[in-house]
Amino acid sequence: MHKELTKIAQDTNLFLKNFIKSQKKTELISPMSYGLFSGGKKIRSKILADIGYIFNIDYKALIIIGSAVECIHAYSLIHDDLPCMDNDDMRRGKPSTHKKFGESTAVLAGNSLLTLAYEILSSNKLKLKDSIKLELIKKISECSGHQGIAGGQYLDLNFEHKKVSQKRIIEMEIKKTGKLFSFCCMAPLIIKRRNVREISKFANIGSEIGLLFQVADDLIDFQGSSLSAGKKTHKDEKKGKATLISLLGYKNTINYSEKLKNNILKKFRPYGNNSNKINKTIEFILNREK
Repeated sequence: MHKELTKIAQDTNLFLKNFIKSQKKTELISPMSYGLFSGGKKIRSKILADIGYIFNIDYKALIIIGSAVECIHAYSLIHDDLPCMDNDDMRRGKPSTHKKFGESTAVLAGNSLLTLAYEILSSNKLKLKDSIKLELIKKISECSGHQGIAGGQYLDLNFEHKKVSQKRIIEMEIKKTGKLFSFCCMAPLIIKRRNVREISKFANIGSEIGLLFQVADDLIDFQGSSLSAGKKTHKDEKKGKATLISLLGYKNTINYSEKLKNNILKKFRPYGNNSNKINKTIEFILNREK
């Protein structure tokens, strides 16, 4: 798993560095790069590659699409760390972008990474028909805006110090985290021009994988150390965050995550050995330490 994640991270970073290098240099390149190349497992790109493997999608195309996904993810983290959001000073063991460059610059760098994702998907580097590119851009936009990441962040902030139902917590976590995973799972089927029903099926699986990732992240925050996690832990409880742990308790949340994981794995059984890669990634998501 480590070897595969490292390769995908290296290939994704190489494409992004070359893509950025090909653009006109501006003052925002430095804070953008700081947020974009600050480490991270590139787990979303790995999910994309695993689903792409099932459907025999060209690896280079997956790396380019994954690069756009990582831009969106980096933008969301830069904004998430801001004082007006979650107010985190540390990200992946380093000062957050706003601590390094200032709040206004961090906002602009995040905005620029969001639009960079669209530049990547619409570029001639991605050898796909324009109609497919357009659909990919449409879907990743939906997953990033008020129906996805932004909407989930709003709920996350709005739910602080409130009693929130399990249904609403899951809705928030799927929007905030699950929707980008949803895009990663549906993108290969969009490329293959599969029917709406199949695309929707994999979009839902992606949402569940993203939910699993977020629940695992919450478990790390509750039980892990700042040193291993690369960021402050035990902050959800201090901030009064609405999580499944705050509602169900630690042990019940572990049981919930195991059931969720097994339910996801069951959905990949029809794909036989072609699903071995995605199965290993799903196991990794729940058992990771950061």
